[in-house]
Amino acid sequence: MRPIKSFVRFRTPARRGNALMRSVNGFLLAAIVGTVLAGCMTTSQFQKEKSRTVRTGVFSEIGGKDALPKEYAALEIKATIKTHAEGFYLLESKDSLHGKKGYPFVLNIDGQAVVWKVDGREETLPTYFEKGGRNPEGGTGVRYVIQKKIRLAAGAHRLYFGLPAEDYYREFDVTLTAGGTYVLTFEPVYKQRIPDLQRIPNIRSFTNGFDRYEKAWTEIRPDPA
Repeated sequence: MRPIKSFVRFRTPARRGNALMRSVNGFLLAAIVGTVLAGCMTTSQFQKEKSRTVRTGVFSEIGGKDALPKEYAALEIKATIKTHAEGFYLLESKDSLHGKKGYPFVLNIDGQAVVWKVDGREETLPTYFEKGGRNPEGGTGVRYVIQKKIRLAAGAHRLYFGLPAEDYYREFDVTLTAGGTYVLTFEPVYKQRIPDLQRIPNIRSFTNGFDRYEKAWTEIRPDPA
């Protein structure tokens, strides 16, 4: 019986050790999942914060012919996105802004924010370009466009541009020269369709959803006198 008792004493700590390892692994897994979820919430909170103004006097909207004060620069912002019409997807959330009025574009520069809401318009384009190739924006959907011009002090600025409806934003630094005029353009890139069993081509289309913006920065130089 003694060998049996000795064997029992040897196995019991091992079982406790296994139980301890399972507890540690479970804790680590819960911590990892919690960190991922916290990161997602942080991104959402970050976007909401960027829609709020915490500082004023950074920029103001101007007309096309408004004169620039000394030590100021002009920045024109152009952006567009095409979405499917409301109700295109039966299972889409009712909270979705796709195809609806009041689609928001958010600009934040150095803590001053503005939310431009656009109603959009129905648009139908050919599925293919005249010179060949599939048009990512071909078909019938709703087009949203903004074209705004602002003035702000020359120098370095932190600029945020976001689409809350797409859970997307870009943030970057810009430097403006006094008296200069700049154009910031955002061109949409749409998601690719994942090939299914029928081997549908993996193409980009606005009906698949918005993927990202490609940014273009241009300085407009006046013609020499």
